[in-house]
Amino acid sequence: MCRLLGYVSAAPESAVEGLGVAEFQTFTALSAVHGDGWGMAWREPGDGRTRVATSPRSAADDPAYFGLAEQALGSAGLVHLRWATDGLVVDGVNTHPFADGDYALAHNGSISPIDELESLLWEGSLARLKGDTDSERYFRLVLQCIEEVGDERDGLAHAVGLLHQHFPEASLNALFLTSTHLYAVHVNSGAATPLDDLRELVGSDDAMPHGHATAYFDMAYKVSASAVHVISSGLPDAGWTPMPADSLLAIDLRTRAVEVVDPMPTTSAQ
Repeated sequence: MCRLLGYVSAAPESAVEGLGVAEFQTFTALSAVHGDGWGMAWREPGDGRTRVATSPRSAADDPAYFGLAEQALGSAGLVHLRWATDGLVVDGVNTHPFADGDYALAHNGSISPIDELESLLWEGSLARLKGDTDSERYFRLVLQCIEEVGDERDGLAHAVGLLHQHFPEASLNALFLTSTHLYAVHVNSGAATPLDDLRELVGSDDAMPHGHATAYFDMAYKVSASAVHVISSGLPDAGWTPMPADSLLAIDLRTRAVEVVDPMPTTSAQ
């Protein structure tokens, strides 16, 4: 289980500047729970390529995290704080986001059993896996469906719908960065909040970060004159618009236009 932050801005800006110092500090403080690594992906202003940096260290204890967060890396990107699923190794290859070419994905959830997830992947997709997470397999399924369908948005929606049908109790929450859009996936209607694990970490519901006890898988977005941000729960609610249940948010990198997409009716199990 993890935390997500995504942004699309009119000009390159740092993650700290875009979210604001206080809110970014609050976001980073969530690594007290989600402390099994961090990662960032962004669109490079010069050549337009997608760049990725990851570390298995807790964000709050890693100077490299703050160094990148304070740089104006690009005008579109995402930040991920990892809380590793039980049994999965905390190391570099398992740290989000996962990237290939122009594509990068960070996931908040758990999809199991993993052998059933792998059964949805082509041989070529399986051969590209580097780690042992369900999240990397989710990423490979998305790319596989994009290739199969021939369209970025429809491919993502097909993958999400397929996973939701096979794993109705999984959270598929994710941020997916491409050369044209930042997509936010908010599909988790059957997922259960990991309350026992949270209580074991922090001691009580009252000690949990904002929203974790009652709205752990919620996602929200904020539109300003110069940027669009999307985030998972953990920050104060004021100023944020909740994402509808089981929806995709498509943010155009060029215009910053925001579109809410329902991925479920257009998909079918294979």
